[in-house]
Amino acid sequence: MASNSLQHLLSPGRIGGMELRNRIAVTAMGASLAEADGQCGERIIRYHEEQAKGGVGLIITGVAGVAWPVGGNQVNQIAISDDRFLPGLTALVEAVHKHGAKIAPQIHHGGLVAMGDMLGGRPVWCPSLPEAPEGDFTEAFLLEELAVAPFSKIQAVSFKEMTLEDIRTVVGQFAAAADRAKRAGFDGVEIHGGHGYLLSSFISPKSNRRTDAYGGPLENRVRILVEVIQAVRQAVGPDFPVWCKLDSREVGKKGGLTIEDAAKVARMAEAAGADAITVTAYHDTAQGKLHSGSHTPHEPAVNLPYAAQIKAAVSIPVIASGRIEPDVGDKAIASRQIDFVSMGRKLLADPHLPRKLTEGRAADVLPCIYCYTCISAIYVCDPLRCAVNPETGFEYLRSEAPSSATKRIVVIGGGPGGMEAARRLDGLGHQVILLEQGEYLGGTLRFAALAYPANERLLDWLQRQIASSKVDVRLRTPATPELLRTLQPDAVVVATGAVRGMPDIPGNDLAHVFSGDDMRRMVLGQSSDELKRKTGLLTRAATKLGSITGMTANLDFVRKATHQWMPLGKRVVIIGGELVGLELAEFLNERGREVIVVDDAPRLGAGLTIVRRMRLLAELKEHGVQLHPGSSAIRIDRDAVRFKDKDEVEQSAAADHVIVAKGATGDLTLANQLEEQGFAVHVVGDAKGVGYIEGAMRGAAAAVDAIAG
Repeated sequence: MASNSLQHLLSPGRIGGMELRNRIAVTAMGASLAEADGQCGERIIRYHEEQAKGGVGLIITGVAGVAWPVGGNQVNQIAISDDRFLPGLTALVEAVHKHGAKIAPQIHHGGLVAMGDMLGGRPVWCPSLPEAPEGDFTEAFLLEELAVAPFSKIQAVSFKEMTLEDIRTVVGQFAAAADRAKRAGFDGVEIHGGHGYLLSSFISPKSNRRTDAYGGPLENRVRILVEVIQAVRQAVGPDFPVWCKLDSREVGKKGGLTIEDAAKVARMAEAAGADAITVTAYHDTAQGKLHSGSHTPHEPAVNLPYAAQIKAAVSIPVIASGRIEPDVGDKAIASRQIDFVSMGRKLLADPHLPRKLTEGRAADVLPCIYCYTCISAIYVCDPLRCAVNPETGFEYLRSEAPSSATKRIVVIGGGPGGMEAARRLDGLGHQVILLEQGEYLGGTLRFAALAYPANERLLDWLQRQIASSKVDVRLRTPATPELLRTLQPDAVVVATGAVRGMPDIPGNDLAHVFSGDDMRRMVLGQSSDELKRKTGLLTRAATKLGSITGMTANLDFVRKATHQWMPLGKRVVIIGGELVGLELAEFLNERGREVIVVDDAPRLGAGLTIVRRMRLLAELKEHGVQLHPGSSAIRIDRDAVRFKDKDEVEQSAAADHVIVAKGATGDLTLANQLEEQGFAVHVVGDAKGVGYIEGAMRGAAAAVDAIAG
């Protein structure tokens, strides 16, 4: 039965003649899970089948190329350009229908962003020759990412300004693809008219500078979309659901599409025969920060007001997307701002979100932490994956959990890796003892949640799952071989985290220099006496901070307390520009500190996903944080950090305090010690090498699989 608080979101809906069990859709996402030849194989079938099992109303696949390989924009995408693809497409539909969901392919032609054409040496189809970009979106990529990114392999790009015959060809390809979708058993089709792809590039005044009947005024620029909708409708008949995805605006594009024009485009699409409108947004791709500012936004529900404006302009249903929480979506549906919510990242984190909401189990939904692991993988031609759900994208490798005798397992370490391993083992019926030497569960994730609040969603979820399980949690309990011998486990999971030694930097022993671990202890109120002995610098304010935070696990309270009691001077230099250093820089900058980041790495942000790194680097610069990658000869003096910048120019950064956020490494000391004493040991998380949240969650799943056989 539907949760009363989400009765609108979970109520049945209709698009054209298609009845849906609820108003949650899987938004179309690039997944790179099809076969290299465009076929739908076991991997993508099982991926979408799991979403259907999870109770979603509608699944919209990632892009299905109507002219594939022409117009393809990612590796391992779906092709729908020939009848030879029908067997795989049909198998996909049948797998989804078994579980009560409806499914539609998103039919598309890549146009100006057809990476497949660029890599294949084919001309890129476009309405008119594009202008050169003003920025460089690759500046946030690490060098090793650039080495494998597909665009780094492009020798030269040629463009094909489409003729009238070309336009007729493309219109026919969309119609044939829709007919193919109907014959494969799909329940409808979504025509992709956004995101800079071919149809979008005609609609945008920025990319369409034609002077014929397909350029100039808005009605001319939209003509190709109208003709595609009409041709598709003629091909599939009046009763087959057809809708299109449209940009509500082009963020950061001078002279780009506006919401006012987008509302008119939506009305033209409706008049042409569209049964619904999916509202999205696009952006200036040369500006890295904007890659999380439009269709996959960092800001919650940022696209919702624009979807409401388009809803007001049409009489057909509107599907909205873009980090919309279930309660927000429910209210928007109730107030008739929208009709459906399409979710992307949320359903990657937990494809069973709809079912859990329907059962009134919202607290059990594994939360997305908006880290952009999923979309960043596509940028370097990797298959889609999720940081918090290691099964996503790998459903085809799963089998039913084996039935095995109950085992007694000791998990050492209450961070994310330890909690996830304990949770999974408990779910398989094993007897689990979780040892944590600290006051609280969470480990490094507690500090990560302070620096990036979205991480707190995962922390809270893991803590809730452990609290509702049968796991025997023992806090303030160091793990020793002697204790383990008394517990007599069948296996031991070591999830004790990384060690963060102090790198060999001249001046690292000065009293005003803190390590990353010192900062963690300081902010979380842990081992304050030890820290005081080490530095002799903790003020009365710092002592009070320690006493405040040491009494509570409430991170929001700690977050607020640190604004008042942070025992650091005004000027802070952070040596180390990987994930921890940059998130510390953001954390301290928000608390009024003047922050400078120095590192010898040629590019900053290792450990951050590409799309999140793009945003964080840009925002740090916007907020006045000085970033110095490629530095050398770094040394710490009593009043400053001195170094040579990437141009070999001597620099001096005044510093009241210095934080060294480098030197984290795995630590197998305890694991090796236990193995030597005969225990069956499985190492999880940063103890075997820094892998952050994804490494912890994925490693925990692998260890549990190994233990369960």
